Amino acid sequence: MDARFNLFDNELAAKFGKRFANASMVIHHSSLPMTTQELVSLRISQINGCGWCIDLHTKEAAAAGETAVRLNLVAAWRESTVFTEAEQAALALAEEGTRLADAHQGVSDETWARAREHYDDDQIAALVSLVALVNAANRLAVIVHQRGGSYEPGMFAAALN
Repeated sequence: MDARFNLFDNELAAKFGKRFANASMVIHHSSLPMTTQELVSLRISQINGCGWCIDLHTKEAAAAGETAVRLNLVAAWRESTVFTEAEQAALALAEEGTRLADAHQGVSDETWARAREHYDDDQIAALVSLVALVNAANRLAVIVHQRGGSYEPGMFAAALN
């Protein structure tokens, strides 16, 4: 499957992408731990089947020092012993926030309460924003068949200025 459209070569898409990436910097610079950000982003991308984003978040997490064991177990985090309670709460919120059509209430009160046990107001705002942003990014990439495999850690850093 070849990409249908190159979002990086189109002027309008590139303008949107730059603003989209700058919005992500608000989350990146929040007090939500970077490890949690990458694990959540990876799990959302796995659910949505976004090869480009799985490639990006796996490589960024690895470049930041995340272990292969934890990266390999994100898809089965409930059956794993390598994630903290806070990370598990974030992953649960991310899954329920991604699978909105699968539940009549979206994120359950139980999942919300678990997340609130571990994250303050700024961190929960960052987490909710991250779930929305990654889901949007996944949709952009999946719609145009942006394929994974070519991402290099940090390759968009210059575009954020």
